[in-house]
Amino acid sequence: MWPRSTKEKWQTLDADQGFTFLGKGARFKGTLTFEGTVRIDGRLVGEINIKGSVIIGEHATIDGDIHADVVTSAGKITGNVVASQKVKLLAPGALIGTIKAPLLSLQEGVTFNGNCEADGRPGIRALEEVRGAAVPSARARGAS
Repeated sequence: MWPRSTKEKWQTLDADQGFTFLGKGARFKGTLTFEGTVRIDGRLVGEINIKGSVIIGEHATIDGDIHADVVTSAGKITGNVVASQKVKLLAPGALIGTIKAPLLSLQEGVTFNGNCEADGRPGIRALEEVRGAAVPSARARGAS
């Protein structure tokens, strides 16, 4: 068995540390639910639900939907991606499916085939709505 100090370190890994969850050449089928940061370099068939960030490496292949706070991918995704903060697609990555996120970044060389709904940060949208509402009333006063 492991000495007690080694076992305690293993169980208390900091979620912000970079680590590989699914290495190159590994295969996983099912639903992955996780909290923190996860890196995938292998093949996953199923669904990913992450409260935190998911990093999909260049050699990774994902067949299924992804739900996370932040999605960064240089691999191949076939499925829908929903992110509460942002999606960042890096070359030579590819995505076939729908993206829904406040912010979207596509690097030159990425292949994207699908639909996208990226409507900006909520705070910026709210400020623009307030400005937009103020402009017509100023015009109405000037026209009188």
